[in-house]
Amino acid sequence: MRRKGLASMAVQTVSTASTVDLGPAAGLSCRECGEIFPLGPIFACELCFGPLEVAYDLPTGDPEALRKRIEAGPANIWRYAPLLPVPADVAEKPNLNPGWTKLVQADNLARELGVEPGKLFVKDDSGNPTHSFKDRVVAQALEAARAFGFTTLSCSSTGNLAGAVGAAAARAGFRSCVFIPHDLEQGKVVMAAVYGGELVGIEGNYDDVNRFCSELIGDPLGEGWGFVNVNLRPYYGEGSKTLAYEICEQLGWVIPDQLVIPIASGSQLTKIDKGLQELVKLGLVEDKPYKIFGAQAEGCSPVSAAFKAGHDVVRPQKPNTIAKSLAIGNPADGPYVLDIARRTGGAVEDVNDEQVVEAIKILARTEGIFAETAGGVTVGVTKKLIEAGLIDPSLTTVVLNTGDGLKTLDAVAETSQATATIRPSLDAFRDAGLAN
Repeated sequence: MRRKGLASMAVQTVSTASTVDLGPAAGLSCRECGEIFPLGPIFACELCFGPLEVAYDLPTGDPEALRKRIEAGPANIWRYAPLLPVPADVAEKPNLNPGWTKLVQADNLARELGVEPGKLFVKDDSGNPTHSFKDRVVAQALEAARAFGFTTLSCSSTGNLAGAVGAAAARAGFRSCVFIPHDLEQGKVVMAAVYGGELVGIEGNYDDVNRFCSELIGDPLGEGWGFVNVNLRPYYGEGSKTLAYEICEQLGWVIPDQLVIPIASGSQLTKIDKGLQELVKLGLVEDKPYKIFGAQAEGCSPVSAAFKAGHDVVRPQKPNTIAKSLAIGNPADGPYVLDIARRTGGAVEDVNDEQVVEAIKILARTEGIFAETAGGVTVGVTKKLIEAGLIDPSLTTVVLNTGDGLKTLDAVAETSQATATIRPSLDAFRDAGLAN
């Protein structure tokens, strides 16, 4: 067993499994030993301390009927309610209703990177309510928090998640109290604070914040608190599957040949793979080979380092990168990312901060998409993998942009300034060389 020393499961006084309605969710399954547990706010196996994930009784029957049911659903993640741990009436509850973001055919970027026209796409999740993919996972965790009777929504966050929790809690009428490293980008601090919940800076990095939250869960002070990425983590992670569902549906119910996905904790990548496998199992897409590539920043690249060294164990690192939303030095799902990259024939690669900034600008200049630093990481890694011959430019490739560049302005502010400052006259315009 690869994973030891997880925090206490800290089962709290909440609704019992017999009163919980989470749709097709049948229980929680240990990803290491396979033991099954009832639905509840637990995240680690009692037997081996392995991580838990949601197990399902998925719909059976005519795939075409299920496909039509999904297509007739709302233009958000709840169109996939039959495949998620949520009640059937989830769309009627107060929620931010994220998802169904654009899949952009990026032909201009393709020319820049040497990819065949019509083969490169950017899944732009900056279009979510708080402008990051975190709205998906928080929406999912919120429904679990309702089911288990929690009254406070909380998280440990590198920034985007804090804003998503604050917004979702405000919409749903929950109290929120979120915890962040003390040195986050100011834009993310403001966005997390504006929703009126409590925002607490912790002296240290994300791993310090996460350890503190694990302690709070096990203390009476944390009674009634749903930490979306700790005691609600099995449900929270399922929100990332909706990226896989949407990408395939937007491609005409086809699995892309290659996907490039950023790695922070690694949960998003593992759940996208899980979503693809579920679509195949349900007959909604044709089974076919696909490759998954993980992307990290060089200043926090424990999974990339393990992949390149051929290791199965991910050795923690102290983060030092402008890509703070990916700055998790001890990624919980790191070993599973390695498994998926190797199983699918993909890879895990990293880029330095200079390459991140360059990639942000390339994507903005070619496709009009202003990505945050995490998006710069995925585009930069895509460029690097194409140049190394690891990504086939003739195959359909989807690159994820998980957040809005307005949240990380400092990364590009120094080199993105006004072209010229002139007097308000045509002569001054000509003299500045701007007339052509």
